[in-house]
Amino acid sequence: MKCSSGGIPKELTSALKEPQVEERPVRLCRLTPALASDACAEPLSMYAAAGMTECKAEVTPSARNGHRVFSYTLESHTAAAFSIMNELRLERQLCDVTLRVKYSQLDAVDFVAHKVVLASSSPVFRAMFTNGLKECGMEVVPIEGIHPKVMGRLIEFAYTASISVGEKCVIHVMNGAVMYQIDSVVKACCDFLVQQLDPSNAIGIASFAEQISCTELHQKAREYIYMNFSQVATQEEFFNLSHCQLVTLISRDELNVRCESEVFHACVEWVQYDRENRRLYVQALLQAVRCHSLTPLFLQRQLERFDWDAQSKDYLSQIFQDLTLHKPTKVTPLRMPKVPQLIYTAGGYFRQSLSYLEAFNPGSGAWLQLADLQVPRSGLAACVIGGLLYAVGGRNNAPDGNMDSSMLDCYNPMNNRWLPCAPMSVPRNRIGVGVIDGMIYAVGGSHGCVHHNSVERYDPERDCWQLVAAMLTRRIGVGVAVINRLLYAVGGFDGTHRLSSAECYNPERDEWRSIASMNTVRSGAGMCALGNYIYVMGGYDGTHQLNTVERYDVETDGWSLIASMRHRRSALGVTAHHARIYVLGGYDGNTFLDSVECYDPETDAWSEVSNMTSGRSGVGVAVTMEPCQKDLSPCQNH
Repeated sequence: MKCSSGGIPKELTSALKEPQVEERPVRLCRLTPALASDACAEPLSMYAAAGMTECKAEVTPSARNGHRVFSYTLESHTAAAFSIMNELRLERQLCDVTLRVKYSQLDAVDFVAHKVVLASSSPVFRAMFTNGLKECGMEVVPIEGIHPKVMGRLIEFAYTASISVGEKCVIHVMNGAVMYQIDSVVKACCDFLVQQLDPSNAIGIASFAEQISCTELHQKAREYIYMNFSQVATQEEFFNLSHCQLVTLISRDELNVRCESEVFHACVEWVQYDRENRRLYVQALLQAVRCHSLTPLFLQRQLERFDWDAQSKDYLSQIFQDLTLHKPTKVTPLRMPKVPQLIYTAGGYFRQSLSYLEAFNPGSGAWLQLADLQVPRSGLAACVIGGLLYAVGGRNNAPDGNMDSSMLDCYNPMNNRWLPCAPMSVPRNRIGVGVIDGMIYAVGGSHGCVHHNSVERYDPERDCWQLVAAMLTRRIGVGVAVINRLLYAVGGFDGTHRLSSAECYNPERDEWRSIASMNTVRSGAGMCALGNYIYVMGGYDGTHQLNTVERYDVETDGWSLIASMRHRRSALGVTAHHARIYVLGGYDGNTFLDSVECYDPETDAWSEVSNMTSGRSGVGVAVTMEPCQKDLSPCQNH
């Protein structure tokens, strides 16, 4: 039986450019009518419509798989079809529209294309050619507001799904893609610009993104500016901000600055850039700077250095007075850059002193293992200045002997390294520390059987220590905290008695004064400041480890009991983090604890949130930025 193509017109046959295939007899089985109707969607009359002779072949279904059907998809068809259409465009064949692009003073440029292709890639073109607009019937469509080179690239993208854009023209291409709602090109340009963000261009990119209402790019650019404020503030774009834009920028909580002085200096430099026209805005800028976070010494130097107008000078003088008189001020929101802040725990004791440095992320619950202390220590204290973690004093209890420490070591989260700093004048075990005006105060502690009442102050800029006024009482295992630039020392052990007494140091007067005593004697308690309160947790009363907690109100000079911890603890680590208090480890009288508890002042309740990798007491704890993650690994249980 033969299956013939029948009467195909000669002109169509010659256009196909396919070699003629010799007809061969084909042996076929009989196809039942039911199967024929299922398998062939088109009626057989289609052959007749095409001028072809109907194929009379019938196939009989197989006994085993007579009811099978198949579907076939050619994955490369779409790309191949668009490739052919692009060839036709380039050869100016079958094109049904000409886009005449006029931009500024440039001569108009014509682009021929196929309406269906343009409509398939751009909702604007689709509406233009299908919604009854005047362009529907126009062979030549005038286009304005877009550079011809940009339109050329967008048309090419419509056919090829490919576009190549450089840094110099990406803004123009993205603007054109936004105009014609070609979202995939907008996204590609957005991703490219995010990768190209730099201190020199971030403000400009943010402004452009806002103009074209590209929310994602605008957000990424703003986040970059906040994170890199100090570098951005030295660039030409920064100095070209309006005063309203600058006030908005420096008012953001997310600014990533080590010290508020960086924001202050940036504003001064902005004014100096065009002093004649900008001195009117100084007061508005100062109101946006968080001046109560500056140090009195810094303010004094600025007052002496610049020729301030009377109003600004009075404003800064009032803040200087507030700080030096230690007045409780309206709680100024802290800068909260979008850099995760982790809780660091250094050293500690379990059978012997430890060298561990680990960091806990309260958000994820993960622990990171970091570079060990150079010398194992317990009974040390920790604090943070300018993002750097300092480990102060302590004692190395080792199998071959015990040694009290005068060491001060500085850890940099950016490179995961410790560096030694100038040592204290004497070793101090079970020490307390606080930070005022960017300087570390080392309080009390012991050296052998000597219980110190001495206090010394470390200046990181000069890398040196200086003795200040001694406490009224000798104290080891002392709790230390700072509020309103006043240093508080609470409880401890004087060599004979556990203490409930407390005292306060004024750095301007270089003197200590007694304040109200706690309700309970405590040594080795944990202590921190949160808001305008001082919290003291746990400790040892000479008989038992404690789980009770009391709070001191600096304005009323009074103590009150609040919710107790879930576990009794002495020699615990304590810190405040995001308006909550965290306590870590300690000793309960029988066991070295690994548990971590969290206190929420709003609910007056404690909850267990994590466990350290091992039980330990006598750790130094502080909060600073997340370390650089390169080559770091999660903690393993010790």
